[in-house]
Amino acid sequence: MSDSMSTMESKTTDFLAARPLLFGIAYRMLGSATEAEDVVQDAYVRWREAPGGEVRSARAYLATTVTRLAINQLRSARVRRESYVGPWLPEPLVSDPADAPLRSVELAESLSLAFLLLLERLSPVERAVFLLHEVFEFEYAEIGPIVEKSETNCRQILSRARKHLGSHRARFEPDRKRADKRRDAADRAQRAARVHRVCRWPAARRDRPQCG
Repeated sequence: MSDSMSTMESKTTDFLAARPLLFGIAYRMLGSATEAEDVVQDAYVRWREAPGGEVRSARAYLATTVTRLAINQLRSARVRRESYVGPWLPEPLVSDPADAPLRSVELAESLSLAFLLLLERLSPVERAVFLLHEVFEFEYAEIGPIVEKSETNCRQILSRARKHLGSHRARFEPDRKRADKRRDAADRAQRAARVHRVCRWPAARRDRPQCG
């Protein structure tokens, strides 16, 4: 086996190990399973192309990439949502699509429609800091490089985020009938996404089915 093939296999293994975390971050940031899958796939492509000598931690690199991609997407998505006619709703998941079981009740609750709507009160960076620290238990020293802020700034951002969650209305009010329809649609989309995900990545895995 060549060194390049060995390196790619090692990268694929690292990515698959981190994938539940990556999807968890992306979905809670974006509120859409489809968009989260796209972000995770984009991160995988970047990970495969990253020079090995420049990456100290696969988990840190991948979490940073996914978070920054999600922040950028949120910033552009807010422009679309603010011009959207009618209430915007996140895409609820019936269950976490990751293979690993949820680690705690708090992690499970962070998938709820109510929680995702609550996050609409936060700016993209506030949302990232809040989720990484409060849901995924990242330390401030880990979060700082991800959002390109100092540890002190991250503490201040988290403090603001907590205040925003406790004192402001969400920007996009839920519509119950639409929410029920979205849940039904999300259930169907989630099942389709599992098949789609197997077909799309990781391309380096020769034992994966090839889809046309």
